Amino acid sequence: MIMELAEPIESINQQLLDQFGLDTSTGQIMFRVVWSEDQFEKRLTDRTDSGIELVTPVVRLVPKYRQWVKEKFVLERLVVVPEMSIPELVGLKLSYEPIWVFKDAKDSYVTPTFWACKFVIDTLYAALGKESLVKYIDEESKHPIETREKRIGKLTEELFGDESNLLGRTITGEAIVVPQSYETTQKES
Repeated sequence: MIMELAEPIESINQQLLDQFGLDTSTGQIMFRVVWSEDQFEKRLTDRTDSGIELVTPVVRLVPKYRQWVKEKFVLERLVVVPEMSIPELVGLKLSYEPIWVFKDAKDSYVTPTFWACKFVIDTLYAALGKESLVKYIDEESKHPIETREKRIGKLTEELFGDESNLLGRTITGEAIVVPQSYETTQKES
């Protein structure tokens, strides 16, 4: 059962394609988001679905994630299959492997978004030394007073708005704004 998404998977995958590109030799997208229940792969196996050991290993189409990841989206990365795993994956040279499962600490479903994918991929690249995560530094830690005032102002506007309708009245000319620093030059009589 696929949950309702804020952003369609096709849109997320298109943004992943636009941002991170294709493998030049195969034309496959480098990163993609897939539903765990829909993914299968051909593997050389010595067991049946029920666990009975076979005398001779056979190639079977088996679920890729279903036995470990139930009804969740998975962010995958296209990787080169290590030489020792090629026989098990029936000669595949490239394979999509999971780098993130969209779930929380309690194993509950989490809706995938492009920005979550981008954050995971940028973190992966940073760990590999390919890119920095400097862009994810918290603005409030760099400019605490200004950022806090801006956030409070935005919250105040969202919560209370222009209750006096003063802004609208200044536009129509019914009211004017007098700055606090304004001093009158005429004395009251």
